[in-house]
Amino acid sequence: MPMIRMRISGDHDKLDTLINAIRGIDGIEHVEDVDEESMDEMRDDSSSSELVDDNQGDVVRVEIEAPQKKVELVRNVALLASRELDIAVEFVDEF
Repeated sequence: MPMIRMRISGDHDKLDTLINAIRGIDGIEHVEDVDEESMDEMRDDSSSSELVDDNQGDVVRVEIEAPQKKVELVRNVALLASRELDIAVEFVDEF
């Protein structure tokens, strides 16, 4: 079964809404937040310079296991929801 990997960034509640929309698709076997802690460790700390970077939303890495016939639907749902929720989605081959 294909594995879809994506990074989602934005407000935590909006991220949850997008993930729940994907979980609601029939035939989706597995949706998991992957290693959120390591993303926080990778973030540069710019607190002393008060840069906009300090105000960014959460970043979540998500893996979705879906049947081949549902891959395009998962991508479309993620893209449409990201536009409606004003969050960013990036599809990646690996994290």
